[in-house]
Amino acid sequence: MNARARAAPWRGCTLARALAVPAILALSMTLGGAGGVGAQELDILVRVDEVRSVPLTQSVPVIGRIVAQRLGEVAARIDGPVEAFQVEVGDRVEAGQVLAVLDQAVLKARRDMGAGRLAEVRADKGIRAAELTLAKQDFKRMAGLRKSAAFSQARFDDSRQQVVIAEAALRRAEAAIAGAQADLDLAEINLRDSQIVAPYAGVVTRRLTEAGAYVRGGDPVIRLIGDQLLEIEADVPFQNLAGLEPGVEVGVALDDGTRHSAIVRATLPSENPLTRTRTVRFVPNIGETYRSLAHDQSVTLQIPVGAERQILSVHKDAIIIQRGQNTVYLAVDGVAEARPVVLGEAVGNRFEVRKGLAAGDKAVVRGNERLQPGNKLRIAGEAS
Repeated sequence: MNARARAAPWRGCTLARALAVPAILALSMTLGGAGGVGAQELDILVRVDEVRSVPLTQSVPVIGRIVAQRLGEVAARIDGPVEAFQVEVGDRVEAGQVLAVLDQAVLKARRDMGAGRLAEVRADKGIRAAELTLAKQDFKRMAGLRKSAAFSQARFDDSRQQVVIAEAALRRAEAAIAGAQADLDLAEINLRDSQIVAPYAGVVTRRLTEAGAYVRGGDPVIRLIGDQLLEIEADVPFQNLAGLEPGVEVGVALDDGTRHSAIVRATLPSENPLTRTRTVRFVPNIGETYRSLAHDQSVTLQIPVGAERQILSVHKDAIIIQRGQNTVYLAVDGVAEARPVVLGEAVGNRFEVRKGLAAGDKAVVRGNERLQPGNKLRIAGEAS
């Protein structure tokens, strides 16, 4: 091998070392900036949240159900054959809307008969009124002859009795008018009741008879659920009733994952001896849901099990685990300080702090994953 060939590998190594030196220097600068003295000199941008006192109420889940305040069967008020239905199962109806109609032919005939009878007795009243007027006139003439020789006491007494009889006949005619009017009103009520109407707004869930069937007064015709007025009912264990005073608000979770609230309205004074539970009614405050609510739908209530107490809390994002220990970084005079903490109950997006922090401490909640004790901090939202 000649000298040129022997020198070539050495020239290649020299060139490789020359190219590697800047890369090593750059890597050294990068590592130095990330961890050593350079990291201490640069301010790290973080966001903080104050450690503060919040109320804590412990709760247990209880399964409840949504119940409609109005539901049941709409019945016929009179006897008669069903002529037609005006709604189908699943239709939404308003209060007063016609659901079904009974045959009205006989009812209209009775109404017309009652109207004719009323007209007849009114005419009879007119006759009786005229007879009374005539009797009073005759009695007045007889009274004017009391001092004359033509006066007859017997005719005078008869004339007075004719007035009494005419007055009685007029009163009887007036009573007949009242009776005929009542019969006509009853016929009109029956005709009106031949239309079976919705007593409240809701949804038709079942038709209990069909067109052509004969129904009697009180027979159910349609089943209706008023889904606009809803409450929540739950059987709560007796040991958890102490915190359920009227007006107390509890959390509600639906099966679609949405969370809402409800307010205690009443606790029924009846206890199930087998389960040792009492029924509690809640007024729901339901916001936007992914599915419409339904009668007997299951919900989960968060029932308080004790009195409310104040606790010291820290935001959940401030908690990091270092060497198996829950740790919170605090911003103290612009410098990061690590504090081991002992946590308790969860309260929404915060944790109870049993040991390690004090009210007013500024806990780092953003940027704390890369902090080291002694890092200089720049807090977001504060002036430089």
